[in-house]
Amino acid sequence: MKRDPRTIVITLWRCLKLQCPVCDRASIVERPFNLKHACSACGVIFKREEGFFVGAIMANVVATEAFILLAYFVCLLFPNLSERTMLGILFAIGVSFPLAFYHHAWALWLGLDHLIEGLSREPSRP
Repeated sequence: MKRDPRTIVITLWRCLKLQCPVCDRASIVERPFNLKHACSACGVIFKREEGFFVGAIMANVVATEAFILLAYFVCLLFPNLSERTMLGILFAIGVSFPLAFYHHAWALWLGLDHLIEGLSREPSRP
């Protein structure tokens, strides 16, 4: 697979839109918190082997920690903000951000796999 900067940007953009990283014609999400087994348009398999998406979970955790840290530094810019309020804000971010970023973490991980190895297609049925 060609990995020029344009292809990388297009693939990552498709992932941010939660679309198939190969064809961009179908969503990767079946329902909330559930990934489709394969692309309904091109047949690329989304559900990989067991343990494949541990990296997506790690990416979600790291992104959550980075966002909490960024929010903490923004809170420090407001000296009148009480510690209790700041902790409440950070707690709310710590609970809501991983839920909001869940599908995107999976999509980005799938897109990175597509860029590195390429995604296999479902075998055609006779």
